[in-house]
Amino acid sequence: MNDLNTYLLVAAILFSFGVFGVMTRRNGIAVLMGVELILNAANINFVAFSRFGGMNFDGHIFALLVIVLAAAEAAVALAIIINIYNNMNTINIDEASSMKE
Repeated sequence: MNDLNTYLLVAAILFSFGVFGVMTRRNGIAVLMGVELILNAANINFVAFSRFGGMNFDGHIFALLVIVLAAAEAAVALAIIINIYNNMNTINIDEASSMKE
């Protein structure tokens, strides 16, 4: 039951949900949640290939780097979304494009 294909299937499902969330949502928070799902799918792949590829720690180290990157991305993106909400009273991504004008 615990073989590489199981982990890859779970990661593919998470990645698909993340891409679907990023493509279909207009809410900025929902888009960020989709991005986090995509990054978590990448982490599952890193750790699974590390486990089934010889038990080295390279995949675990890359997964930790992705977690740090996701935390920094979430902090910056949430700050941007809060700034958009303060200026426009909405977190709709489509309406934020009007800030270019």
